[in-house]
Amino acid sequence: MQERDFYHERRETKPAHYTCPYCRQTADFQIRWLIREKKKELPRGASAEDHQKFAKMRSYMIREDDYLLCPNSRCRRRFEIPTQQSVVFL
Repeated sequence: MQERDFYHERRETKPAHYTCPYCRQTADFQIRWLIREKKKELPRGASAEDHQKFAKMRSYMIREDDYLLCPNSRCRRRFEIPTQQSVVFL
């Protein structure tokens, strides 16, 4: 079985507050996340190995956006999201 068989997937946007490293202007951005929630029960036809994998799995979020665009009309530079965190366990 594939990993997608163990999770329900949905996309969501969450607000975040960042500062442009070039012009130092702060702004609120909408960051896209992919949320994978563990299913309540294991799908049918799972082997013993799949049962072990399913027991260890947890729900988590993956950040889809890696870069942001500065909202300042003079700057408009693209910068990387400064946090190291791209996966969050729920």
